[in-house]
Amino acid sequence: MTEERITETRTPSGDTHTTHTVVTDGESRRGGGSGWVIALIVLVLAVGAIFIFSQMSGAEVAKDNAVAEAATEVGEAAGQVGDAAQNAGEAVQDAVEN
Repeated sequence: MTEERITETRTPSGDTHTTHTVVTDGESRRGGGSGWVIALIVLVLAVGAIFIFSQMSGAEVAKDNAVAEAATEVGEAAGQVGDAAQNAGEAVQDAVEN
Protein backbone atom coordinates (compact mmCIF):
# COMPACT_ATOMS: atom_id res chain seq x y z
CA MET A 1 0.00 0.00 0.00
CA THR A 2 1.23 3.50 -0.85
CA GLU A 3 0.40 6.59 1.14
CA GLU A 4 1.16 10.16 0.09
CA ARG A 5 1.50 12.88 2.74
CA ILE A 6 1.52 16.59 1.93
CA THR A 7 2.69 18.98 4.66
CA GLU A 8 2.40 22.76 4.44
CA THR A 9 4.54 24.98 6.65
CA ARG A 10 4.18 28.76 6.99
CA THR A 11 6.99 30.94 8.15
CA PRO A 12 6.41 34.03 10.32
CA SER A 13 7.04 36.21 7.26
CA GLY A 14 4.13 34.51 5.44
CA ASP A 15 6.07 32.18 3.11
CA THR A 16 4.54 28.77 2.51
CA HIS A 17 6.63 25.61 2.03
CA THR A 18 5.06 22.36 0.85
CA THR A 19 6.64 18.95 1.47
CA HIS A 20 5.50 15.76 -0.31
CA THR A 21 6.28 12.42 1.34
CA VAL A 22 5.44 9.03 -0.19
CA VAL A 23 5.35 6.05 2.17
CA THR A 24 5.21 2.46 0.85
CA ASP A 25 5.15 -0.82 2.70
CA GLY A 26 7.38 -2.61 0.13
CA GLU A 27 4.76 -4.81 -1.55
CA SER A 28 4.79 -2.81 -4.78
CA ARG A 29 8.45 -3.76 -5.39
CA ARG A 30 7.62 -7.40 -6.12
CA GLY A 31 7.87 -8.23 -9.80
CA GLY A 32 5.97 -11.50 -9.73
CA GLY A 33 8.88 -13.49 -11.15
CA SER A 34 9.07 -11.70 -14.49
CA GLY A 35 12.74 -10.94 -13.85
CA TRP A 36 13.48 -14.64 -13.53
CA VAL A 37 11.63 -15.39 -16.76
CA ILE A 38 13.61 -12.75 -18.63
CA ALA A 39 16.89 -14.05 -17.17
CA LEU A 40 15.98 -17.59 -18.23
CA ILE A 41 15.17 -16.47 -21.77
CA VAL A 42 18.47 -14.60 -22.02
CA LEU A 43 20.33 -17.66 -20.75
CA VAL A 44 18.66 -19.96 -23.29
CA LEU A 45 19.45 -17.52 -26.11
CA ALA A 46 23.09 -17.31 -25.01
CA VAL A 47 23.47 -21.10 -24.93
CA GLY A 48 21.83 -21.36 -28.36
CA ALA A 49 24.15 -18.73 -29.81
CA ILE A 50 27.21 -20.51 -28.42
CA PHE A 51 26.02 -23.83 -29.87
CA ILE A 52 25.37 -22.33 -33.32
CA PHE A 53 28.72 -20.55 -33.31
CA SER A 54 30.55 -23.76 -32.39
CA GLN A 55 28.78 -25.63 -35.21
CA MET A 56 29.74 -22.94 -37.69
CA SER A 57 33.35 -23.12 -36.55
CA GLY A 58 33.37 -26.89 -37.07
CA ALA A 59 32.08 -26.45 -40.62
CA GLU A 60 34.79 -23.89 -41.30
CA VAL A 61 37.48 -26.33 -40.09
CA ALA A 62 36.04 -29.11 -42.25
CA LYS A 63 36.08 -26.81 -45.29
CA ASP A 64 39.70 -25.81 -44.61
CA ASN A 65 40.71 -29.47 -44.27
CA ALA A 66 38.99 -30.36 -47.56
CA VAL A 67 40.79 -27.54 -49.38
CA ALA A 68 44.14 -28.62 -47.92
CA GLU A 69 43.53 -32.24 -48.95
CA ALA A 70 42.58 -31.19 -52.49
CA ALA A 71 45.75 -29.09 -52.74
CA THR A 72 47.83 -32.07 -51.64
CA GLU A 73 46.19 -34.28 -54.28
CA VAL A 74 46.85 -31.65 -56.98
CA GLY A 75 50.49 -31.50 -55.89
CA GLU A 76 50.80 -35.29 -56.08
CA ALA A 77 49.18 -35.33 -59.54
CA ALA A 78 51.61 -32.66 -60.76
CA GLY A 79 54.49 -34.77 -59.48
CA GLN A 80 53.17 -37.79 -61.39
CA VAL A 81 52.84 -35.74 -64.58
CA GLY A 82 56.42 -34.55 -64.15
CA ASP A 83 57.64 -38.14 -63.67
CA ALA A 84 55.72 -39.27 -66.75
CA ALA A 85 57.19 -36.45 -68.82
CA GLN A 86 60.68 -37.33 -67.68
CA ASN A 87 60.13 -41.01 -68.53
CA ALA A 88 58.78 -40.04 -71.97
CA GLY A 89 61.80 -37.84 -72.58
CA GLU A 90 64.16 -40.65 -71.63
CA ALA A 91 62.27 -43.06 -73.91
CA VAL A 92 62.57 -40.65 -76.84
CA GLN A 93 66.27 -40.15 -76.15
CA ASP A 94 66.83 -43.94 -76.02
CA ALA A 95 64.92 -44.37 -79.31
CA VAL A 96 67.02 -41.72 -81.03
CA GLU A 97 70.30 -43.21 -79.79
CA ASN A 98 69.46 -46.74 -80.92
